[in-house]
Amino acid sequence: MALIVQKFGGSSVADAEGIKRVARRIAQTKNDGHDVVVVVSAMGDTTDELLDLANEVTSTQPAREMDILLTAGERISMALLAMAVNDLGCEARAYTGQQAGLKTDAKYGKASIVDIVPQRIKETLNEGAIAIVAGFQGVNVENNDVTTLGRGGSDTTAVAFAAALGADVCEIYTDVDGVFSADPRIVSKARQLKVMTYEETLELAAHGAKVLHLRAVEFARRFNVPLHVRSSFSDKEGTWIVDESSSKNRAMEAPIVAGVAHDRSQGKISVVGVPDIPGVAAHIFSVVADADGNIDMIVQNSSLSNPGISNISFTVPVEQMDDVVANLEKAQEELGFNNIQTQSPIGIISIVGEGMRSHTGVSAKLFNALAENSINVEMISTSEIRISVVVDPQKLDDAARALHTAFELDADGEAVVYGGTGR
Repeated sequence: MALIVQKFGGSSVADAEGIKRVARRIAQTKNDGHDVVVVVSAMGDTTDELLDLANEVTSTQPAREMDILLTAGERISMALLAMAVNDLGCEARAYTGQQAGLKTDAKYGKASIVDIVPQRIKETLNEGAIAIVAGFQGVNVENNDVTTLGRGGSDTTAVAFAAALGADVCEIYTDVDGVFSADPRIVSKARQLKVMTYEETLELAAHGAKVLHLRAVEFARRFNVPLHVRSSFSDKEGTWIVDESSSKNRAMEAPIVAGVAHDRSQGKISVVGVPDIPGVAAHIFSVVADADGNIDMIVQNSSLSNPGISNISFTVPVEQMDDVVANLEKAQEELGFNNIQTQSPIGIISIVGEGMRSHTGVSAKLFNALAENSINVEMISTSEIRISVVVDPQKLDDAARALHTAFELDADGEAVVYGGTGR
């Protein structure tokens, strides 16, 4: 007997038939002798529909009330799923994040988990029942208000409960058969990856891959929770995400590059005419931090024609750009720069792989592949196992396919996407 946490995304429970299909899988796991905790997202596009409805009602949306509104979607799906499981002869009890004991800080809309006290979940398991928890939500420890963890937060909910309960595995069910070497909606010959490390998955998730949420992978790595990403539409073995020591058996056959990720959610801000003296860059990025700007890539160029002056460019999520630019403009006189230029959105293409630590020529192959497809590189960022470049967003899909082929990742056949969102 194992303790298994199963998470089902919105595409898996998009309608009544989907809920019944998921219920059968949950019941089968229970009937196989396992203890089961389920975390479920809102049905289909429910969260987006609630956001649209709020926009129709008012242009001013208090964050506290938005969290109350958006948690309604998961409450609907958890209740319906519990009913469907009970109908199959397995006792199931539904819990909101608050009832399940997930406690957060006070940042409405993007709360962080500070503690989990899963007493009611443990009691449910001890009584032989299945616990079904609403994902994406918790309770503010300061005032008992409902909070949400941000988009994709159901993944984080599932991994957090798996860690708190000491689960044997956390299964993340989606509408594809696992983690692929690229988005199969963009690269039709993307291949399924059998095993990945936490580090590879973190890099892919941070740079545009949408199957797993970044914070969930960080949680899994911190608490060493094995993840199994698989499809709720098939019984195929999915992708296992484990620590590096557990994945060493794949090292002999592992490709240099495991995957290609693309991202259209970032914008570029260039601060032009910055005095090239110590402390100015630190001041600029303090101003950005005060606006909650989440920086990914940074490039600084010193002017050859105008010594003592430099330009600093960096990327932030598109939705943060207005606040960052506003903060910088307020500090322009103090910082002494000339002007600000912006570009939104930009295209970021990344290659990721543990094999990059020990192989040479990876950069040359990347730039050659892009050049052969007339794709210009605007910015570059690297880590031990990743290279990211900024390209024209109109050529991002072409860049993904070119790099996928260049690094010999193409599968013989086409990848299957059962749903439509990848979550």
